[in-house]
Amino acid sequence: MFTVLKTEGRARRCEFETVHGTVQTPAFMNVATCGAIKGGVAAEDLKELHCQVALCNTYHLSLRPGDLVVKELGGLHKFMNWDRPILTDSGGFQVFSLSKLRKIKEEGVYFRSHLDGHRIFMGPEESMQIQSHLGSTIAMAFDECVENPAPKSYAAQSCQRTTRWLHRCKAEMDRLNSLPDTINPHQMLFGINQGCTFEDLRVEHMKEIAKLDLDGYAIGGLAVGEPTLEMYRIIDAVEPHMPVNKPRYLMGVGTPVNILEAVHRGVDLFDCVMPSRNARHGTLFTWEGIRNLNNEKYIYDQGPVDPECGCPTCRLHSRAYVRHLLRANELLAHRLTVQHNLYFYNTLMERIREALDNGTFEEFYQKYRDILGKRI
Repeated sequence: MFTVLKTEGRARRCEFETVHGTVQTPAFMNVATCGAIKGGVAAEDLKELHCQVALCNTYHLSLRPGDLVVKELGGLHKFMNWDRPILTDSGGFQVFSLSKLRKIKEEGVYFRSHLDGHRIFMGPEESMQIQSHLGSTIAMAFDECVENPAPKSYAAQSCQRTTRWLHRCKAEMDRLNSLPDTINPHQMLFGINQGCTFEDLRVEHMKEIAKLDLDGYAIGGLAVGEPTLEMYRIIDAVEPHMPVNKPRYLMGVGTPVNILEAVHRGVDLFDCVMPSRNARHGTLFTWEGIRNLNNEKYIYDQGPVDPECGCPTCRLHSRAYVRHLLRANELLAHRLTVQHNLYFYNTLMERIREALDNGTFEEFYQKYRDILGKRI
């Protein structure tokens, strides 16, 4: 299911076969939280934007429209009209973000809905059941995402609990995949490495969860406020202990430079709301650096957002027009800017893969690591 085609240093060029198609990695997963990309971008648009994998949110979909509703309607792929792979997160990060509304116990987490305050319980079994109802290609294990910084004693206890929860996730996933009415009996399970920014906890936890021989492994609990160099340090510590023959996923990351640095350190999969969220506020990523279209210098600028970009926005519209839409709060501004940023991210991954195929990734990395984060 997962083949390493080529390596350059620690960077990897791989193929990941799933029941919903083969993913070429390194790859960026476009975040469709509630079954859609924020900004008026539909599933059929994602193909034009070169998206390979969509990521949907277990917690949000369980509330609206409800995971049982999605199951009754044939699963998330049919519901969204998307025939390529879908990864669903476990709900663990949303529980983390609802820290004022939750209580963590061994059996799972008690918390209140951010919508209406009603009481909810979610444990490993419940998370797996919801994801099975959604019928995603890849389900993420239910874990605890601990804030950084955190006391080491608590981080250690949390790692142990996350490991125990992972065993329960695996057992429940095996049971669900054996049921006759399961939408996707080939649903895969990824485990999540935790341990805050403590290298020894991270390494110990990675070694422990690797014994379960899961379908893939993620590094979680990063990009939650710690300095960027701390994130790179943890990746450097964990990567040597991640199984070579399984996908490696860095959760919630990040900027184009973050992705470039993480690929250089051996990571295969990424996701982040940043390209769509930043786009809706006028911040666009280009091959020249980061461009803020709210700036007055673009009032009369008839050039494309990025001269090197082939997305629909850059082919058809000027910086001046897109800036006007942003300033006028037109909904079309969201669609055009989000299309551009997603296309840029997916094209970045294509160019990374091409450089790895050609044996020129180190040259590509050295050229763009300073350019992509520069503000124009």
